[in-house]
Amino acid sequence: MFASNLKNLFSFLAWLPLVNKETLRADLIAGLTGAVIVLPQGVAFALIAGLPPQYGLYTAMVTPIVAALFGSSRHLISGPTTAISIVVFSSISGHAVPGTPEFISLALTLTFLAGVYQFAFGLARMGMVVNFVSHTVVVGFTAGAAILIATSQMKNVLGVHAQRGDSFIHTWLNLWDGIGSFNIYVFAVAIVTLGVAITIKRIKPRFPNLLLALIIGSVLSYLIDGAANGVNVVGEIPAQLPPFSSPTFTFAAFKMLAPQAFAVALLGLIEAVSISRSIAAKSHQRIDSSQEFVGQGLSNIIGSFFSSYAGSGSFTRSGVNFASGAKTPMSAIFAALILMGMVLLVAPLTAYLPLAAMGGVILVVALNLIDLKQIKHVLVSSKSETTILLTTFFSTLFLDLEFAIYLGVLVSLVMFLARTSFPEIVTLAPDIDTRYNKQTLTDVSIKPLTQCPKLKIVRVDMSIYFGSLNHIEKKLYDISDKQGVHHILIMGAGINLVDLSGSEMLLHLAEHLEQKGGGLYFCNLKPGVYQSMAKAHLIRDIKNWHFFDEKKDALKVLNRLLRRQGVCENCTAMAFQECRAISDTAEK
Repeated sequence: MFASNLKNLFSFLAWLPLVNKETLRADLIAGLTGAVIVLPQGVAFALIAGLPPQYGLYTAMVTPIVAALFGSSRHLISGPTTAISIVVFSSISGHAVPGTPEFISLALTLTFLAGVYQFAFGLARMGMVVNFVSHTVVVGFTAGAAILIATSQMKNVLGVHAQRGDSFIHTWLNLWDGIGSFNIYVFAVAIVTLGVAITIKRIKPRFPNLLLALIIGSVLSYLIDGAANGVNVVGEIPAQLPPFSSPTFTFAAFKMLAPQAFAVALLGLIEAVSISRSIAAKSHQRIDSSQEFVGQGLSNIIGSFFSSYAGSGSFTRSGVNFASGAKTPMSAIFAALILMGMVLLVAPLTAYLPLAAMGGVILVVALNLIDLKQIKHVLVSSKSETTILLTTFFSTLFLDLEFAIYLGVLVSLVMFLARTSFPEIVTLAPDIDTRYNKQTLTDVSIKPLTQCPKLKIVRVDMSIYFGSLNHIEKKLYDISDKQGVHHILIMGAGINLVDLSGSEMLLHLAEHLEQKGGGLYFCNLKPGVYQSMAKAHLIRDIKNWHFFDEKKDALKVLNRLLRRQGVCENCTAMAFQECRAISDTAEK
């Protein structure tokens, strides 16, 4: 037991025995590829978050190692992401000026709090929570975030002097007001960088397109004498490993950032688990969502003490990691270590990196966030998912980002509850195959069958709980009060849960039917459902003989009961096989 619990927390104990020379070689190659990809991404994501560029690289060095050691996925690569970065900016920019020491301190505090939330959820084994949040929330949010990111970079792409507005609309109005300061040199560098990145991706998908595009954009800026023509540069990044840092441990800071930290934590968990499951479907690995919560939580908690801001799973880097042949989480660790060496070598070169080129790269990143194929599929296939998509998308554009996340999740949960609140109640009737003397129960909406006028057989295809009571109760009472059938047999193979409220409703229905000379009966209940009904004393109160394990036993007993009551004497329906057998015997 102790060893099992230890492996649940320290998940690297499970995969370390799998490491050998062959896996190390494959993971090293995958790690090198990942490091090359994340180098320009880390700088871009930090700028989106309103932080100095080196903080994106620090995040890509620390969080992947911790998440790989304590998560459950063997291919997930954690680190800075676009969606998390823009939420960090939105959460902190109202309290401090981007890029300032105060902004950085609050960003680290936000990261620590988000990590605490995630770690607590993991220890509480709440991984199943993600199952109730539609992936459409992430699709809608990232599409909206992509437009916000592109909007934030337009001043760097166009070279105009415009302040970031308080909202999406205000930012575009400010850009329009400043269009007179448009700089053709800045625009040329940005567009060339953008075009090169897209072209390389299409022609040579395995090449580091963003890195090569940044190099070409920087060379172009040098050739046109960008420094003299208003093309500003990112500035030199310190050639150092992640320095120690400390979040702001004050009650005031925690109180101020707690709501935003919860939104960051929730979005990060949804991203990480969704990506892990997507890749696991290809690698045939089982993902433990709660363990993934632990890994993401610890990566953010520890990262906040090493100058790293909030991170999560990256779909791009994780996908490339799997495609590159990674075998174990060592690939994520190798990628982080190689990135450390690259930063020590190439960091001074960022002094020549134009902001316009970074703007072009960020536009490419934003463009890749919009999953047009998935959006089209949602719009065409599901009205409820379309509602979730559009609600999250427009909330992201026009409301606070953390509220947009909450609203998307809330609408997703409401839709889920709405679906479970109206379970399908199918009417069944005996379907007799005279060739094989076999009797089955078939949905009368599929095949017109003769129904017994005194016994109604129904199948409830979902849980009987407080949310679905009104719907189920109305349907079952209508059978008795409007159709005049007072014997009801519920086929329970599709029932997953009967809560206390459901048990009380069924007892009241049974009493109502008994008063009218009938009864309520159950067949094929799942063991867990039967036990929960027994604990609620429903079986004792309704009487044990009203519950059947086999369909043939239920039909035999109920047919005999109806005959004893004398209700079958003048019946010509002959719905059941038992009715026909008795009729044939009487004729003989």
